[in-house]
Amino acid sequence: MAELLSSKEMRAIEARAIDSGQVTGLELMERAGRGVVEAVFEEWPALAEGPHRAVVLCGPGNNGGDGFVIARLLKEAGWQVAVYLYGDADKLPPDAKVNYDRWAGIGTTGALADWERSEGWGCDLLIDALFGIGLKRGLKALGNLFWNMEDMVECFAVAPGHKIGRPAIVAVDMPSGICADSGREFPHEDAHHRFAAAAHLTVTFHRPKLGHFLAEGPRQCGKLVVKDIGLSEEPARKGVPHEHRVSLCEGVHPDWLRKDVEGHKYGHGHALIFSGGIGKGGAARLAARGALRIGAGLVTLACPPAALIENAAQLNAIMLRSVKDAAAAARICEDERLKAICIGPGLGTGEREAALVVAAVRAKHTPYVVFDADALTLVAQDQSLFDALHDRCVLTPHGGEFARLFPDIAARLAAPATKGPAYSKVDATRDAAKRAGCTVLFKGPDSVIAHPDGSCSEHSAQYDRAAPWLATAGSGDVLAGMITGLLARGLAPLQAAGTAAWLHVECARSFGPGLIAEDLPEQLPKVLRGLGL
Repeated sequence: MAELLSSKEMRAIEARAIDSGQVTGLELMERAGRGVVEAVFEEWPALAEGPHRAVVLCGPGNNGGDGFVIARLLKEAGWQVAVYLYGDADKLPPDAKVNYDRWAGIGTTGALADWERSEGWGCDLLIDALFGIGLKRGLKALGNLFWNMEDMVECFAVAPGHKIGRPAIVAVDMPSGICADSGREFPHEDAHHRFAAAAHLTVTFHRPKLGHFLAEGPRQCGKLVVKDIGLSEEPARKGVPHEHRVSLCEGVHPDWLRKDVEGHKYGHGHALIFSGGIGKGGAARLAARGALRIGAGLVTLACPPAALIENAAQLNAIMLRSVKDAAAAARICEDERLKAICIGPGLGTGEREAALVVAAVRAKHTPYVVFDADALTLVAQDQSLFDALHDRCVLTPHGGEFARLFPDIAARLAAPATKGPAYSKVDATRDAAKRAGCTVLFKGPDSVIAHPDGSCSEHSAQYDRAAPWLATAGSGDVLAGMITGLLARGLAPLQAAGTAAWLHVECARSFGPGLIAEDLPEQLPKVLRGLGL
């Protein structure tokens, strides 16, 4: 798993490298500028074939210094390059000022306002080197500029040589106006304008940042490329506890999913799925199918007596148990061979269902318990149920469910990001996991999974892993079942949630358009075979 860095962590790594004599700030700036030019030519080979026109927008900090390097390199390659500066050149940081002076030896620099007033884009390549990861607030003066960038990215294809300009827009480190730590857009003072810039390509350095994968970050970044600039994280990361870091889930370890050739069904775990009544069992059946396909040795669906025939007509490999009330549920949960329980999909939210939740969470031998859908609503409504949560529980809320469970945390996350670093989905999920005392999977295209000790991972269904087809009824029920199946097999909650989230997206990408929830479990054999199992 790759590590995602905050802006503070990235600055610390750079500072330690400079202080240790490993590299100078000027060398890092030069490497960053070269990395951007390389990434541009790799993405658009037509731009590498001969000189074109570039506009480089430089900001008042070191991101602007990167921009001056880029301008100089393009100019030396024969390009026509126009540079515009936001701010006062005499107030640039030392390294940025050196590169400003180097550029001044071969080209001129105008004020950013001059370019904003020009007609047309006037270039084939537009470089946003205004703020990068350094910005901590919105700036009203740049709202119209960024609005125009987003319009160009969304509405027109890149067309080098176009007579009025349809440039490739490239952001250095982060599209200006996006918080590098939260991916959130700093608000514009005028509600009719957006502050954040947009890009076709974003080039960052050393490691991706949190904001590249959270909230609006991926949409504004376009495509993300990470360039190596020769930094070592040691000693900067030495001694930083694992639970203080955020990892990006980029795959799963096949050994976690292999089965022992000498094993038997109970050796691979028994999973129990609670179901709703007549006509309400579909969600639980989807969860049960997900648990079985992910490799649980056996799966039982527990439903009200009246729903037995309906479920029996649609299930074969999944066993059925009649559960009339909480007493019956408690008896099932006493089976020590039971390793994991999923409760909530299609369950209902009445008194009987609340009693089932109590039976599941208070089972004497403490199986893992996955709470989804209606079970989350019940927990949100009853403080005693919330207080009964323990470290073998996993909560899987989407945004609305998260707001019901943790209203104050959700309100803080939804509040305008007036100053940075803005409160992020990572912060919110960590705070929620600590309060609940269990693992929380906060779902979305930027899913975040956190443990009460602060251990955290981000699972992104964005960029080249985008899976919009998952926005279909029942897909979350399958995910809950997959987590349950992995818990039954012995994976720890954080591991099970991350593995299931990654496989869930892979199944959607394997099937593609037209996906419905029933298709997801049936893609698992293909996906697992692709892992070499």
